[in-house]
Amino acid sequence: MSNKNFETKEKGFENQNEEAFAFTRENYKWVLIGAGFIMFGFILMIGGGSDNPDVFGSGIFSFSRWTLAPLLVLAGYAIEVYAIMKKSKAN
Repeated sequence: MSNKNFETKEKGFENQNEEAFAFTRENYKWVLIGAGFIMFGFILMIGGGSDNPDVFGSGIFSFSRWTLAPLLVLAGYAIEVYAIMKKSKAN
C-alpha cells in the first residue's frame, strides 16, 4: 500500500519538473533585446579606415565608434545579466 503511494508522488513530481522551465517568454525577450544591443554596438565599431593605406582617415575617431558603440555593448551585457537574473511573476 505504501509502495503505491510512493509511485504516485514520484510521478507527480516528474510532471512538475517537465512543465517548469528555467526561463519564461519574457526572459527570452530580454535576452534577444540584449543581444541586439551588443550586435548593434559591434556594428557601429566596424570600419573607420581609409581605402588607401597611405592616407590617414580621421573617421576612426568618431563619436559613434569611441563612445556610443562601447556604451551600447556594455548596456547589452547589463540587459543580459538582467534577463538571466529576472524571476517570473508566477514564482
